[in-house]
This record gives sequence, C-alpha cells and structure tokens, in this order.
Amino acid sequence: MSSQTTTDDAPLSAGNGLAIIQGQRTAEAGEGSMSERAYADVLRRLIMLDIRPGDPINESALATELGVGRTPLREALKRLELDQLVVSYPRRGTFATHVDITELQSIFEVRRVLEPLGARLAAERLTPGDREVFRRVADDIGQLDPSAMSRRELLEYDVDVHRLIYAATENTHLAGELIRLDNLVTRIWCVVLDRMPTISEHIVEHRALMEAIIDGDADRAADMVSAHVDGFEAAVRAVL
Repeated sequence: MSSQTTTDDAPLSAGNGLAIIQGQRTAEAGEGSMSERAYADVLRRLIMLDIRPGDPINESALATELGVGRTPLREALKRLELDQLVVSYPRRGTFATHVDITELQSIFEVRRVLEPLGARLAAERLTPGDREVFRRVADDIGQLDPSAMSRRELLEYDVDVHRLIYAATENTHLAGELIRLDNLVTRIWCVVLDRMPTISEHIVEHRALMEAIIDGDADRAADMVSAHVDGFEAAVRAVL
C-alpha cells in the first residue's frame, strides 16, 4: 500500500481504525526530510483554509513556526505551487491561491473518471495486512457519532480515509493526481461548509465503500465511489 506497510502482509499500524487515521496524519507531518515535513504541514493548513485563500505566505514566520529552515520551506512551497495551492510572484512573494468555485465542474469531470478507477484498483490490489487496516477503519466509521464531532473533524476524517484508499491503488501516479484533486475539492468544501445542512451522511458513506474494497468487489467499489462523488458535487452546488 505505502511506505508505512513493512511487508505485504503487515498492517499499517496497530490499534483501532481512528488511531490508524490519526497515525497516518502524524506520519505525514513528522516523517521524511525537513522539506517533506514542511510540505505536509503547510498542505494541511492550505486545504483546511487555516491559511486563507489569497493570504500572503510569510516565509520567515512560517519557517520559525514549523521549526524548519527557509530552504526546506521554499522547496515545499515550490511543490505546493505545482499543486495549484500557492502562487509566487516576482518581488511580491508567495500567496495562497484563491478558491475558484467556477473550477468545480472541471475538477469533477476528472474525478468522475479517476475516483472509480482508484476504488477499483484498491479492491483488486488490497493486501491481507491492509485489508485488516481497512476493516478497523470501516468498523470505526460505523461507530462514529457525527453529532459529537465538529465539522472540521469530520472533514479531516474524510480526507484521511480517501488517502488510505488512494495509497491502496499501488499506483503512485494515479494516487498523486487523486490527492491533488481531492485537495482542491476540500478547499471548495471548506468555503461552503457553514452553508451545508449536514455532512454526516457523506462521511458515513465511506463505510460501505471500504467494505466493497475489503470484499475485493471492484465493480461495487467503483459504482459506490461514483455515487459518492456525484453526491458531493450535488451537495456543494445546492448551497452555491
């Protein structure tokens, strides 16, 4: 699945599904080079709108806050510019990109093709160890009490579950593009989050999707993620 899996049959982590999700998030921000750590941290801030669209990036202050040097941070910002999350202007600096709602249709046209492919490959390639991880996470989703969680917590759970599925494709090119698109969609979601009556059902849908992947049912997984993507787009459009 990913570098977190030590062998084909070893699960990503011990413990319950929520711990696995939280551990994945911690690993993203804490492992690898200083540049990779900076990238993971700033990425999360950008997609969750902790760094607001259009805000300038104060490299000196951000580097100090992250505990990294200016060079690793600049390397991370270059990657984030390729991800279309920041934009740099000569003599002006680097800024968080604006969230362009008009891009919604273009993004979803691509997601409708790639998300079912990703779910299909995950169902076909899931290792025994990773199947155990998926089972724990699916069971946890079934026990979630969305009313006891903030919308941000639910949204972060959504992001992290999708990351698990993308990693299970065993296709780094596909996973990378799916992550890039999901990042853009998450920013749009954050913009309209307060206007949406609920996002609980969208999160709970992940359980059935993960169970289809666990069962190795590629067709069912592809169909379910297609409905999931369409439902999300419809929910966003309803509040625009």
